[in-house]
Amino acid sequence: MKKRNLKNMEWWIVIWGIALSIIGLIALFSATSESNYNEFIKQVIWLIVSIVAMIVVMLIDYNMLVKLSPILYGVSIILLILVLFTEPINGASSWFSIGDFAFQPSEFAKIAVILFISFAMAKLQESGKNEINKPWKLFIILAIVALPLLLIVKQPDYGTAIAYLLALAFMLFAAGLDKKYIIVTFLLIAILAPIIYIYVLPEHAKTRIEIFMHPESDPRGAGYNVIQSKLAIGAGQLTGMGLFKGNQTQLGYLYPKTTDFIFSVIGEEMGFIVSSIVIILYVLIITKIIYIAKTAKDDEGSYISIGIAGIFLFHMLENIGMTMGLLPITGVPLLFVSYGGSSMIISFISLGILLNISGKRQKTIFVK
Repeated sequence: MKKRNLKNMEWWIVIWGIALSIIGLIALFSATSESNYNEFIKQVIWLIVSIVAMIVVMLIDYNMLVKLSPILYGVSIILLILVLFTEPINGASSWFSIGDFAFQPSEFAKIAVILFISFAMAKLQESGKNEINKPWKLFIILAIVALPLLLIVKQPDYGTAIAYLLALAFMLFAAGLDKKYIIVTFLLIAILAPIIYIYVLPEHAKTRIEIFMHPESDPRGAGYNVIQSKLAIGAGQLTGMGLFKGNQTQLGYLYPKTTDFIFSVIGEEMGFIVSSIVIILYVLIITKIIYIAKTAKDDEGSYISIGIAGIFLFHMLENIGMTMGLLPITGVPLLFVSYGGSSMIISFISLGILLNISGKRQKTIFVK
């Protein structure tokens, strides 16, 4: 790799990502004291593996990954089909488990799908940027996303499915999607949303939405988790109750406290200041990724970057929003922070791709 490429790389996104991971490790260390720090130790190992994976991916030209994306996409589809035949965990067939090792194919598929969409968009726009607005070409892009999306909904994993949709929306917008399609999409959402809610959504999904609106209606049942989460965050106040001292965290009222509700642990034991730092770090990362998208040397680099920005933004908003009772609970992890090897590895692999994209550009002061 050229020295100039290393100098051009946006290393701050790595520093901020590691900072988030360290905050997550501290929260895990406190939250897993009763289980001999089992998850904490695993997360440390996953962090080391993730950083190594990031470095490896950073050294691979992202244009090579784009060329390989049809194969990666095909492998992802096969894995998403096979995982449907596994034993459900917490009601969802989303994991392959081999002993103590488990991985979630929908997490790995995120990168494959974003790379393949970028590949397809660039091919479809070879004769002009506006080509993306031709209905049949737009249909191809939508079909690429529809297949993994349907398989993920089948698991069911609605939170991850929405992350794919937001990434697609960001990528289409960056590709120059005509405003008429955006307007029609919003109209369709307004018309179809109540129909989908009444006739399509399963009962457990409807319950989550109803509990989101009125958690106090079932405080010992479906509304229990969000009520405990809000109590934990509120109890932390400015500086927190201190590690190993959070009532909701240490007495077992928060569940699952190492994954979905890790932000609640941070809020209770580290307080508003550290919680705000987590949000600020996310905003910094996402803002920098958008800058990388604007300054990428080609369309593929721009589309990949903005797609990853969409994924990161959704996970931040949904996870933090659900812990505070502002959004329905969907089981979406807080990337870099929540316990989990699949999400950790993919998050750092995403950073590796972004480093490669930023390193390949001709860095300039003035950007159109």
